[in-house]
Amino acid sequence: MAQHSNTSILKVAVASFIGTAIEWYDFFLYGTAAALVFNKLFFPSFDPLTGTMAAFATYAVGFLARPLGGVVFGHYGDKLGRKTMLSATLMIMGAATFAVGLLPTYETIGVWAPALLVFLRILQGFGLGGEWGGAVLMAVEHAPANRRGFYGSWPQMGAPAGMLVANFVFALFSRMDDAAFLSWGWRVPFLLSALLIGTGVFIRLSVAESPVFEKRKQEAHVPGIPALEALRKYPRQVFLAMGARMAENGFFYVITTFVLTYGTERLQLPRLVILNGVLVACAVHLVAIPAFGAASDRFGRRPVYLAGAFASALMAFPFFWLLDTKEVGLIWLAISLGMIAHAAMYGPQASFFSELFGTRVRYSGASLGYQIASVFAGGLSPIIATGLLKKYNASWPVSGYLIGLAALTLVAVYFSAETFREKLTEDAAVAPEAGVGASQDRPAA
Repeated sequence: MAQHSNTSILKVAVASFIGTAIEWYDFFLYGTAAALVFNKLFFPSFDPLTGTMAAFATYAVGFLARPLGGVVFGHYGDKLGRKTMLSATLMIMGAATFAVGLLPTYETIGVWAPALLVFLRILQGFGLGGEWGGAVLMAVEHAPANRRGFYGSWPQMGAPAGMLVANFVFALFSRMDDAAFLSWGWRVPFLLSALLIGTGVFIRLSVAESPVFEKRKQEAHVPGIPALEALRKYPRQVFLAMGARMAENGFFYVITTFVLTYGTERLQLPRLVILNGVLVACAVHLVAIPAFGAASDRFGRRPVYLAGAFASALMAFPFFWLLDTKEVGLIWLAISLGMIAHAAMYGPQASFFSELFGTRVRYSGASLGYQIASVFAGGLSPIIATGLLKKYNASWPVSGYLIGLAALTLVAVYFSAETFREKLTEDAAVAPEAGVGASQDRPAA
């Protein structure tokens, strides 16, 4: 692959970061509201924990729509190009988020309120499902071979940046008295999404298409249905990517979403204590992600990813022990340490998953592994964690659940081939017996 100037690579990385941050702002805003507001406004007939579980169920619907978004946008992204899809996903997500801010509540229109909430959440999930694959491929396929981990981590940084902004805005309006906040204050962060859409679309349209895709388009026949070809040619890679996602995705939503419920409902702490803790942890996360992405360029994707999964398992019990102290500093430390462990998986993930698939079906293949796992990990983890807390009135079952997710990821990554020396060619990382963790010492692209 031809080398690009630092300026052009940086421009692509920044565009990927900003666009992804806007998308994640929209997606995470819903999660924060589901933990703190939606149970009261859209499911008022339930007790607090049951209402929260119902709100998290609507939250999970967004995850169910993500594989569909990954298939649809992956299909056209592998046929028409990565860049073409990114503006569409941004507009779909932004329109759905803005509409949430306009929704009447259960008190006004009854069951239609949660029904419309579910519909808009489906649109959010559909948009985000197509977003991730295009954003990371633009960064990874533009990057020099020896910096793919670092530049691939830039769109990953959009997740903590989006959450940082979402929680900051929500925390700002949470300072209002409860009556005003529940009446109209919670709506403003959703309506602000409209201001971000134009900026994101403009920035994304300003970057060039992936050179790897352009080269492949000239050399090879475009697959009829990229998702089916990815499943036929790379089934092992799809399943291993799904396994690698389990701990990363499940831990993240427990650390950032369920923690709001745990802190406010079980520990009876002010919501700002937890929201501010998530803000601090997101700032730490924002720095840790590119650091671990760069580390994977030096040491390999697998060692860094395995370290993150192992550290997450080690944190499963101490995380709640620190929360249970009700000491603000220790609560913030718990969330921050959890995010650092998560970053060791999330930093190298974009390049790792991209390198598992050939260019013809890379958008579809990487999206399938990433988004299908999100249904079972991120989508269900707040519901499962809340259900376990409600049944046992203790945190230890949640810790056990998190260790189970970590075990799945450790096994999947252990049996994956090392990819950081692979070329971004059609047959990169295809061999099923590429060695349990053995580095493929092929020339860099």
